[in-house]
Amino acid sequence: MFKIKCIVIEDEPLAVKVLTDYITQVTFLELQATFKDAILATEWLRNNVTELIFLDIHLPKLKGMAFLKTLTHAPAVIVTTAYHQYAVEGFNLNVTDYLLKPFEFERFLIAVNKVKTATPQQHKSNEEQTIKGFIFLTVQKKKLKILFSEIVYVESQREYIKIVTTTKEYFSKLSTHEMESLLPANLFKRIHRSFIISVNRIESYTTDAVDLNGLSIPVGRGYKDVLENL
Repeated sequence: MFKIKCIVIEDEPLAVKVLTDYITQVTFLELQATFKDAILATEWLRNNVTELIFLDIHLPKLKGMAFLKTLTHAPAVIVTTAYHQYAVEGFNLNVTDYLLKPFEFERFLIAVNKVKTATPQQHKSNEEQTIKGFIFLTVQKKKLKILFSEIVYVESQREYIKIVTTTKEYFSKLSTHEMESLLPANLFKRIHRSFIISVNRIESYTTDAVDLNGLSIPVGRGYKDVLENL
């Protein structure tokens, strides 16, 4: 059974406890982290991917709605707040549901089931990509077919990425986060904020680096668990 990875952005300790308790009761949810403000969550999201955010509106430093507007490719979002007047703005930003505090577990379950209904389609799309064996990427204004079997690694180059294959290097105007979402998760792993590698190309690894095709790729501090789960 697949699990929906989620994070909580909430500054009230009691609200964090309620959400954490509710999440542990739902078998298809996996809590990755909790954050007391959106700035900390933003930093975490630069190096990590999640599928669902539980988001409070009234947060210190950066308000919930303002945070939502900063997300280029937002995951599913369930807003949790004591203020009903933000509902319209929330739905305009395509949030999945709007939970008005205090809410019971039954209402929470209705909200996360909406996410569960949509998520299998994303997993199915990823599986179809694996079967297909390739993607088309825009390279020098052309849609170029790139085989998964030929990709060695992907490296961030500021607003571009470099795709290194067994025969050639390509540059495409994507972020590593966007590229990661396009690649089958069973074939490719992100091991650093700047690097995505092909699992099939790994020759050896330590906690600090991965060797593939005669190259040594560093392992980021927040990605040690990726290697443990290979």
